[in-house]
Amino acid sequence: MARIFNSPSKYVQGPDALAELASYIEPFGSKALAISTASGVKRVGAKIEGGFADSAASVAFEEFNGECCDSEIDRICAVAQAAGSDVIVGVGGGKVLDTAKAVAYKLGVPVVICPTIASSDAPCSALSVIYTEDGVFDRYLFLPSNPNIVLMDTTVIAASPVRLTVSGMGDALATYFEAQASVDSEGDTCAGGKATNAALALAKLCFDTLMADGVKAKVALEAGACTPAVERIIEANTLLSGIGFESCGLAAAHAIHNGMTQLPETHECYHGEKVAFGTLVQLVLENAPTEKLEEVLGFCMEVGLPVTLGELGVEDTSRERIMAVAESACAPSDTMGNMPFTVTPSMVCDAILAADALGRYYHLDIE
Repeated sequence: MARIFNSPSKYVQGPDALAELASYIEPFGSKALAISTASGVKRVGAKIEGGFADSAASVAFEEFNGECCDSEIDRICAVAQAAGSDVIVGVGGGKVLDTAKAVAYKLGVPVVICPTIASSDAPCSALSVIYTEDGVFDRYLFLPSNPNIVLMDTTVIAASPVRLTVSGMGDALATYFEAQASVDSEGDTCAGGKATNAALALAKLCFDTLMADGVKAKVALEAGACTPAVERIIEANTLLSGIGFESCGLAAAHAIHNGMTQLPETHECYHGEKVAFGTLVQLVLENAPTEKLEEVLGFCMEVGLPVTLGELGVEDTSRERIMAVAESACAPSDTMGNMPFTVTPSMVCDAILAADALGRYYHLDIE
């Protein structure tokens, strides 16, 4: 089978990049519909509209209802068709962006993705994660192409809550381990086909960047500063992780995340926070060397990513409840099959409980 490498057509990152959005949209169309939450419009609406003041293109905003689900996608499609929109723009976090990609796909028009946070690796991918209206994972919607443009305004992102960028580090943390597992198993990638060496190298660079710059970036963000470390982490969270996961593959960490949606109390946690814990579970499944476990655990604790079920809000950790998570994570439609060995729900249940115990053990060790 062919080896396939996916990426957005153009990636733009820099201070105040949203002020230049109009100039990037003009080659694609004249009537842009920008999907965003009310708070998103309040944060960046004026900056975006200012860029359209002298543009041949126009922009209208449509408020996102909060969930990337089929009914919301269909609703926004109808709005866009009624307005004659020929470009869809997603402005906000992961669910807004996934909705924008799905809407553009259904309408057959270009899509420009503008994250206002660096909280996940979703922006660059030809993929939307679809949930039910109640926020339970439903399915992956694989799209025929990646976004036409991904635009990262680092001024806006650096001003977002620090926890969101840290969550993005959690999502990015899984990239290399899932990529390597998928390569070792010759698993299918989200891009179709098999992984390229280029994608695996970017996945490794993603992990190395987190280890080198993650703590520095978090401290800088807490001080309200956008430093070179912050810029490197934004790129790692978004571009490196995005290409790494899509063109190499997902494995246990994201399957665990999806299984965790069976526990309603985890819905208050961010995607990347659950993926970070899923990464620890994957390392336990693989019986990773102690040094690697300690490196990942130490990183998580330094930047504030959860390493225990309790930190994810799960107080009832009975085997029965965790087995429900494990069984969901091992569903044939999920990505556990990309592990380079056979994984059973019982193995996953044990790994979740062991990862939780390790997290508690290392917390005690540093107190």
